Amino acid sequence: MNWKITLLSFGIVLFAICIGGIILIGRIIHLQEQEMGQRLLVTARTVAGLPSIASGLMDNNQREEIDPIAERIRIINDVDYIVVMDMDGIRLSHPSAKRIGERSIGTDERSAFAEHTYLSKAKGEQGTALRAFVPVMNEEHEQIGVVLVGQLLPGLTDVILSMRGQIYVTLFLSMLFGVWGSYLLSRHIKKQMFQLEPEEIAQLLVERTATFNAMHEGVIAIDSRALVTVFNDKAKSMLHIEGDVLGRPITEVLPDTRLPEILRLNHPIYNQELHIGPAHILSNRVPIRVGSQTVGAVAIFQDRTEVTTLAEELTGVKAFVDALRVQNHEYMNKLHTIGGLIQLGSREKALDYLFQTMEAQSELSGFIASKIANESAAGLLLGKISRGRELGIEVQLDRASRLMRFPAGMDQHDIVVILGNLIENAFDALKDRDGFKKVFISIEQDEDVMSILVEDNGGGMNEEAKRRMFEQGYSTKAGANRGIGLYLIHNIVNKCAGTLEVESEPGEGTSFMLSFPMRGRKEGEGV
Repeated sequence: MNWKITLLSFGIVLFAICIGGIILIGRIIHLQEQEMGQRLLVTARTVAGLPSIASGLMDNNQREEIDPIAERIRIINDVDYIVVMDMDGIRLSHPSAKRIGERSIGTDERSAFAEHTYLSKAKGEQGTALRAFVPVMNEEHEQIGVVLVGQLLPGLTDVILSMRGQIYVTLFLSMLFGVWGSYLLSRHIKKQMFQLEPEEIAQLLVERTATFNAMHEGVIAIDSRALVTVFNDKAKSMLHIEGDVLGRPITEVLPDTRLPEILRLNHPIYNQELHIGPAHILSNRVPIRVGSQTVGAVAIFQDRTEVTTLAEELTGVKAFVDALRVQNHEYMNKLHTIGGLIQLGSREKALDYLFQTMEAQSELSGFIASKIANESAAGLLLGKISRGRELGIEVQLDRASRLMRFPAGMDQHDIVVILGNLIENAFDALKDRDGFKKVFISIEQDEDVMSILVEDNGGGMNEEAKRRMFEQGYSTKAGANRGIGLYLIHNIVNKCAGTLEVESEPGEGTSFMLSFPMRGRKEGEGV
């Protein structure tokens, strides 16, 4: 790029010199013509004022004296020719002796015979000549002839050759300082661009834009004048901004962004919750520094609603909260029953009901605790069984179920997502069913494979639902935050190299069967 800028700058300088030279040479030629014209007029007036010229025009016997006089004056004044003509246009003097006595046939001479003094250009065999015409007057102020003094105009080549010394010096100095200045300019520009070539800068810009748009977080950056320099697609989607906003003031795009305050504070602010437009976000805002100077600010943020929802799905917090609420409701009902029996005086029945309830709950809890080693999965199953009783759904856990360790690549968050979403989908499928409602759960495990089976006798799925059930955002149920459960399960199956089989018939029910290879983990690992 150095040489490109150098050649371009020098070319511009050279072009300017050429234009300036053409204008200057044209001006010089014009001034030379003016000077020559004045000199020719003076010479013509001098010849016309000589008494011997006037006498020769009036006396035919003295006409032969005119040419020698005119020739001497021509040589003294260094002009190309002096022609003296009488009122009939007959030449009485001329540098070429054979033309003396001939009639002049010039087209620019008429005005001279009407007592006019002027300059004229005429093109002849030897080139273009500048000619001065002066009338010759007698003592009675009557015109008796015309004096014509001519000089060939120098051509462009002659003018350039006459100035070649000055031209050579000018071109040399111009080229020397032009090349030197152009090189310094190109080197400075290259340094300002971190020694990068234009195609490298273009590639960096394309890669930077693609990188920002590929990020899952929203990114907004401004310069020192609070003009937007980066606004990625995720930020537009999150904040519902449309169109191109680059180069616009950030306060015009988002009045409540609070990003310009980082320019004033000149220090970062991390993990701050903000309400920007319709979004509730968690933001990190950092000043952009180049050396010791702050040149802008950048905000990287996430939609807090989306983060919270995802965290709840991954950790099972939502499921545990629901389980606690259901168990609290269930135990309150049982306490009311025991309290009523005591008030009725049926203390023995109250004790029998209490022991029966404790035994059933203890047996279920003991079974799950002994077969399901992971506390998060065990708590989720207990909560879902209690939740099913509240909804009038029998949740049956296969007594052969066993989960002592996780398959390779799986953790407790994955198992919570799988069981929680499959069981909740089964509950949703049974909402509109009359009669007996049942959900069957089985978790089997050996040294090679872990299998999870969740089936219900609900309404089943049609062909479109079976085809699109793993699409993110697709759901047959109305409401927000739908269409993500099976999508997350499908991602976990792919991550853990498992398989997923679905059988569903409308009006009959649905069965999900998941299998995961254990990959040779040892007993007790990973739970």
